[in-house]
Amino acid sequence: QVQLVESGGGLVQPGGSLRLSCAASGSIFSIDSMGWYRQAPGKRRELVASITSGGITRYADDTVEGRFTISRDNAKNTVHLQMNNLEPEDTAVYYCHAFDGSTYFGTDYWGKGTLVTVSS
Repeated sequence: QVQLVESGGGLVQPGGSLRLSCAASGSIFSIDSMGWYRQAPGKRRELVASITSGGITRYADDTVEGRFTISRDNAKNTVHLQMNNLEPEDTAVYYCHAFDGSTYFGTDYWGKGTLVTVSS
């Protein structure tokens, strides 16, 4: 089992910045990729960015990649999402995600989420 705890959400004005952090504990040796998803009201949960244990990153699209940066500290078992130039459309609950590929079908782990509100 893997436990994920997010921190760093909050209220920010358009154009502002936030840094989300996620700390993993438990069977962390089996984690392959970690990342961030978000779910806005009335919308499906969607990928924001992910990073493998080797540092390969993936972003949802160019608009996110140009403003957000995902990073990972394998020694501290943490993953961060630096979000700059935030827009009201970024308002959502952000969930930390970890994938364990060692099981037959793979196992997804989720944090409880942290709310990001972008508003003036």
